[in-house]
Amino acid sequence: MQKKKNIASISGTVKAKKAKYLKDTIVYIEHVPGTFEPQKEHAVIDQKNMAFIPHVLPLLQGTTVDFLNSDMVQHNVYSLDDVADHFNLGTWLKGETRPFTFNKLGIASIRCNVHVDMLAYVLVLQNPFFARVDKEGKFSIANVPEGKYIVKVWNERYKAENKQIEVKSDTTATLEFDLK
Repeated sequence: MQKKKNIASISGTVKAKKAKYLKDTIVYIEHVPGTFEPQKEHAVIDQKNMAFIPHVLPLLQGTTVDFLNSDMVQHNVYSLDDVADHFNLGTWLKGETRPFTFNKLGIASIRCNVHVDMLAYVLVLQNPFFARVDKEGKFSIANVPEGKYIVKVWNERYKAENKQIEVKSDTTATLEFDLK
């Protein structure tokens, strides 16, 4: 007989005055007991049409990001944040990539030294329980271990919000957030 897993899910909706800004909203559990291995496959932030794609990238601590240049011009990717160890990857040509591993928790702003309007954010998280909201502001986080947690919402344009929640095995807990 197989032992029952104590897993649940969290779903809900994030609202804001200007719904068009919700696309880059991330919902995540602040801390889950245990250690979590980052994915072996690298995440990618592309530089295309003079923009970082995606604009916001949530990932697990220890994940490596490949910064790809798909533009015909050179870019110089850097971050002045402690979370990103103040990295500067230098300049490189179209089709080339430069990797960086995010080992510290927090939010790193990513910029281009050549094109000052380019900006992205990397959210370096302790666990893999996070989601990006859809265009209606809905989110779902699956396979959450049973327990009590603080769930946070991050969006670059709004004040961060958090709520406490208890999730029980084989249930879906729901949360509603209203960003201001």
